[in-house]
Amino acid sequence: MNVGRVAEPARLMVMEFGGVYGSAQGRGPAMRALETQRAVAAAMSIAASVGLAVDDAVVLQDSNKLTLRLLPCDVLARVAPAADQIAYAEIELAQRLAESGSPVAALESRVEPRVHERDGFVVTLWTYYESATSREVSPADYADALGRLHAGMRNLDLPTPHFTDRVEQAQQLVASRDRTPALRDVDRELLGDTLRSLRRVIGRRGGAEQLLHGEPHPGNVLATKDGLLFIDLETCCRGPVEFDLAHTPEDVGGHYPGVDQGLLRECRILVLAMITTWRWDRGDQLPNGRRLGTEWLSQLRAAIDRTGLDIRS
Repeated sequence: MNVGRVAEPARLMVMEFGGVYGSAQGRGPAMRALETQRAVAAAMSIAASVGLAVDDAVVLQDSNKLTLRLLPCDVLARVAPAADQIAYAEIELAQRLAESGSPVAALESRVEPRVHERDGFVVTLWTYYESATSREVSPADYADALGRLHAGMRNLDLPTPHFTDRVEQAQQLVASRDRTPALRDVDRELLGDTLRSLRRVIGRRGGAEQLLHGEPHPGNVLATKDGLLFIDLETCCRGPVEFDLAHTPEDVGGHYPGVDQGLLRECRILVLAMITTWRWDRGDQLPNGRRLGTEWLSQLRAAIDRTGLDIRS
């Protein structure tokens, strides 16, 4: 039995659009080697116990959660510490969205759709999708898929955090010198002022809000034979659709109907401030994270100057 081989990058099926917007929270601390081995063993044991053929596991991603491709059954397993209760909400949301025909990755159809627990881990089993195309996905297709996802989410009433709760998490990180020791005072002030100002400005707009994906950036979209599908629903929150669009490549917003372009510009700057903040977390595991954090600080200053935003008000 082979445990935890690391996949080549192509297996991640991440569509690259060349934008600056990655995960707002980025990668959490990677599991320790022994913990990873236990997590892989737990996932393989669970898959076997529900009748799936499994004698190999390929590690697709190792962060605060472990993502595996189980073989030969060809199932995607997501593994997290048992204390992580988000998996239960994600399962319910994925099921309800799939029932409405929304473009989301499906749970594994050969087993009961539920959260499994073993050896201190929670495990969920999903369909594994092969990439259907190597061509660049058009902004119009991206916008159409996101619009259909939002339509499905609009009909759901689930308890979820507000997007401002995540902004507050970034504010707390900026305010903590212990957690962001390498951040210069001038940059700390820039990020703090931007997060505070835009959280207030966007909140005052009082526009329509709904359930959102939370981070529908290119890394959370798969190009499959069934079209574009969104993954990682654990980031869902409530807010304006412009907050979701702020995570997508810039051209996508021009193809999404009814967008408030002023609000979208504000949300893009807000998201840029958030992802920049996470890169300065001393526990951040994103490759080249500190270099990106430095680059994004420059882009944030340029965006604020370009729009004439007064972040000190």
